[in-house]
Amino acid sequence: MATQRALVTADELLRLPYDGQRHELVEGELRTMPPAGGEHGILAMDIGARLHAHVRPRQLGYVFAAETGFRIHRNPDTVLAPDAAFVTAERLADLLPVRAFVPLVPDLVVEVVSPSDTAVEVETKVQAWLRAGARLVWVVYPTTRSITVYQSLTDVRVLTEADELDGAPVLPDFRCSVRDLFPLPR
Repeated sequence: MATQRALVTADELLRLPYDGQRHELVEGELRTMPPAGGEHGILAMDIGARLHAHVRPRQLGYVFAAETGFRIHRNPDTVLAPDAAFVTAERLADLLPVRAFVPLVPDLVVEVVSPSDTAVEVETKVQAWLRAGARLVWVVYPTTRSITVYQSLTDVRVLTEADELDGAPVLPDFRCSVRDLFPLPR
């Protein structure tokens, strides 16, 4: 006899007691992930800081730190937490302050790949973000020091340390060297 697991809602996820783990919610199913490692944290922070330094003085919107939950689907609920994200000021104007999970899809999503992530998990998450309406997804690969840029599932570019990362079409004036985003030695 098969048993069915009860689906978890975004509100229930928000009220879970802290257990030292990171959680996301995918179609009502709770997913637990190990804490990120040091290199992951440095990369996520550096990219988020660069985005923030670009966005804040221009008042373009808001950059969200790692692990901010975005509710991208309801019934069953999906709450994902990217490593960094940007949302335009216009889209957030009527929602601020947001005390629960942000009830929309970021314009730009940054995912830093951890050693525990599988290729299928990364691709599934990219597809979820794009299907939900993200306009730009950057997947950062520390081991190859590369970034895969998705504007859609068919508009995909792989950037190496010799390339420049830009924020078009979401942040068209944002540019930085891919090499500069990997501050740690090989």
